[in-house]
Amino acid sequence: MEFDLASQPEIVQQAYGYALQGWDLAKTWLLSPEAWSQFGLLLVAWFAARVVNARLQPVLTRWLTPQEGHLGLLAKARHFLRQFLPLLLPLLAYAFTGIGEAVVRSIFDSGAVIAFGKRLFLFFAVRALVNDIVQDKLFKTIGRYLLVPVAGLYVLGLLDLVQDRLAETIIPLGNLSFSVLSLVQFIIIGGVIFWLGRWSNDQSAALIQKQEDMRPATRQLAEKAAEIAIFGVAFLVFMNIMGIPLTSLAVLTGALGVGIGFGLQKIASNFISGVILLLEGQATVGDYVELDGGEAGTIVKMTARAAILESFDGRWIVVPNEDFIVTRVVNYSDQGSANRFEAPFSVSYDTDINTVPPIIEAAVATHPRVLDAPYPPDCELRGFGESGVDFAVEFWVNGLDDGPNKFTSDVLFLIWNALKDNGIEIPYPHRVIEVKGEIPVLTDMDAPSDQAADARR
Repeated sequence: MEFDLASQPEIVQQAYGYALQGWDLAKTWLLSPEAWSQFGLLLVAWFAARVVNARLQPVLTRWLTPQEGHLGLLAKARHFLRQFLPLLLPLLAYAFTGIGEAVVRSIFDSGAVIAFGKRLFLFFAVRALVNDIVQDKLFKTIGRYLLVPVAGLYVLGLLDLVQDRLAETIIPLGNLSFSVLSLVQFIIIGGVIFWLGRWSNDQSAALIQKQEDMRPATRQLAEKAAEIAIFGVAFLVFMNIMGIPLTSLAVLTGALGVGIGFGLQKIASNFISGVILLLEGQATVGDYVELDGGEAGTIVKMTARAAILESFDGRWIVVPNEDFIVTRVVNYSDQGSANRFEAPFSVSYDTDINTVPPIIEAAVATHPRVLDAPYPPDCELRGFGESGVDFAVEFWVNGLDDGPNKFTSDVLFLIWNALKDNGIEIPYPHRVIEVKGEIPVLTDMDAPSDQAADARR
């Protein structure tokens, strides 16, 4: 049956022409013994692939599953390969179909049907890759709406035609212009390369974090250097694959330099300050620091631009890296060294003050977090106050006296109990009134009368 489509749009006429070609091809396949033999080989290849897959899947799964608790490089490589096992069945069918195609072409000098089946099995592999293996949402979307349709066009034999049409469709962008095909290639190739770059960066970061003999600052610096190197190489590879000459980036580099000179000075300064901090290691993640501006907290993260401090009340403070270089910073942690604190107290003037230091030092030394090194607890006489004799006990601990730790509070409890147990009085403010001379004694005659008092009121 034929229709007169001369008055219809060109795209309708082309679609009708492709439909007629497909119908003629289908009739040829249905009426040809060669086509039926190729269909039979496709079924044989598929069932053979299923049998081999059923035998290989348990063996490969068992071999590629690392033992529990193993986190080495070999274990991660086995785990990475295991996630590609869903591709085994379609790839086996593709391989067996390729063998059948060689046999058919040697006998009949034709293999259009089995070649179509081979492309179909490749489409199944691509679909399994997108649906079962790729987990990243961005790349799953790219695969679902770009890679799978491309594989479908390849199966139908329309990929070359679509490529030609996309290459002919030019998108103008000012003085530049590019084809839709270049845009599609840009998205697919760029997505694959930078996905591999991100995976490589995650693996290198995990490997660096395991190097416990390295200082935390050195590990962070190594992570940043590895990240820059990996994505720099990925960018260069991407530019080379896309055929973009690196000399074309000269103008962009120059513009970036001007931007840094005028508008990005602070960003560049903070970035360089962050590198200096990582190199010197004077302040790193886990340190409790206090800046001249009053910001204080534990460094929980150091980025290329700023350090994030967490205060004891749970607030996060973002401090630019430059502030650690140009202002004074007090680091209370100093890579885990001990800190000294003191607890003041007073005793009554009636106390034999010579007995106080050994009593207090022995009591404070019983605290499980108080250290004997670099110095044991030391009770010192500080002065003679208005109400009592002033003492202070100095003690060393690992950590800060805030947040989860209450060192000074615990020590004051120990001091109170020790003084009470030894009968030493803790004074409170007293006021003594001294009257010089005789105190006048009032008589009844000197007392004012009620009338006079009322009159004065």
